Amino acid sequence: MLLRNLRISGTDGGLVDILPINGTIASITPAAARSASAQTLGLDLEGRWVSPGLWDNHVHFSQWALVQQRLDVSTASSAREAAAMVARALEDADPQPGPFIGYGFRDALWPDTPTVAVLDAAGGARPVVLVSGDIHTVWLNSAALSLFGHAGHPTGILVEDPAFAVTRHLGIVADEVLDRWVESASKAAAARGVVGIVDLEMDWNLDTWSRRIEGGNRSLRVEFGVYAQHLERAIELGLRSGQKINDLLTVGPLKLITDGSLNTRTAYCFDEYPGLAGAEHPRGMLTLPPEELLPLMRRGAEAGLLPTVHAIGDNANSLALDAFAEIGMGGRIEHAQLLAERDLARFGQLGVVASVQPDHALDDRDVADHYWAGRTGRAFAMRGLLEAGATLAMGSDAPVSPLDPWNTAAAAVTRSRGEREPWHPEQRISVAQALAASTRTTVEVGQPADLVITDVDPLAVDDLRGVTVSATLLGGSFTHRAL
Repeated sequence: MLLRNLRISGTDGGLVDILPINGTIASITPAAARSASAQTLGLDLEGRWVSPGLWDNHVHFSQWALVQQRLDVSTASSAREAAAMVARALEDADPQPGPFIGYGFRDALWPDTPTVAVLDAAGGARPVVLVSGDIHTVWLNSAALSLFGHAGHPTGILVEDPAFAVTRHLGIVADEVLDRWVESASKAAAARGVVGIVDLEMDWNLDTWSRRIEGGNRSLRVEFGVYAQHLERAIELGLRSGQKINDLLTVGPLKLITDGSLNTRTAYCFDEYPGLAGAEHPRGMLTLPPEELLPLMRRGAEAGLLPTVHAIGDNANSLALDAFAEIGMGGRIEHAQLLAERDLARFGQLGVVASVQPDHALDDRDVADHYWAGRTGRAFAMRGLLEAGATLAMGSDAPVSPLDPWNTAAAAVTRSRGEREPWHPEQRISVAQALAASTRTTVEVGQPADLVITDVDPLAVDDLRGVTVSATLLGGSFTHRAL
């Protein structure tokens, strides 16, 4: 279909016609040159602006779909308040045989401690599981602890691998039910201009996404990650990063997790966390030390699977960069949240992409100021990374932050949500830089016709969060249309 009377973002605003053919932009011509016979062909976009379609470079898509069905406790400012929210919700909930699930708590700065007793008082005999906003912690009552094999646990708080095991179990729902929720979430993403995601769900994603796409979910391009537990299976099947499974599904990276998160105080740092002296892990947790990380990276690299390493603490990032240097190839580091000054330039030097989630900076600013005091100028150092020659790829880590690249870009540009002064404004980046880190194509002949159409030029607005998407096209076909 001919798209008439568009303005390309970042240009002088002259009207053009764009013709997609077979998924590619076949021509871009001045609207004034249109022949009389073509004046009514195609769709008149009435001077709206067109930009490259948006990518979210780090999501957990099944988890994102699942949390839409769960109790949101993200506004709780204490353990007792979170428990009270559970108690109120249970009063209205239909009796169910399975656990009651809440999502989004962040306890690092709570005045009280989440305990089994507090959640027992709210949940009674029904198993209750609350998943933290960063997904690295789960809080269970006694009934849930028994259900998941942790009866008698002294606190009810599980972190890292035990927490991941619980969340994986919570994600076990009938395929047809989860796929329906995922399709709804896919359409919602398309309505925000999203054309592609990198899905780092802890699952065997090849079969999952093949089923969904074959079942008619065609709203997004998907690159799926492979985790260490599935590495040999992927190698046996001959999967390689960048390999096309079908027109929408591509093999993504080998995902390796080396540490935890800041909110959970398990991000692996050079210095001890305040108040954790004498604790089992006073500097955080190194969940995959170099002697285990390197063989996995080498094994994946030799098979053509590009490594991407989860590293949040400054020490974890240094060790991950050391590992990339050792194997002599580039890849990605997911999060790159807390960095040593000397490591900024190493991203560019080693060809390691910094896959950053800017909205986390606004969630973690108070936690970082408390637990990483005096060093927060190197937290989410997006400008520092760019100036040092690194490449940024931005995402949401949904469900940790909303799957909305406009929101992601706005966080990188403003370092604030508007109600507070910007946090370390010296690390702000430009709108153009933020959108470049959230796109993969350009509006040019020969490029994929993955496009987002808006009423305003995104490069010229004050608040990217307020951008309204009029339409989204994937390979020249509409996945969202509100014209």
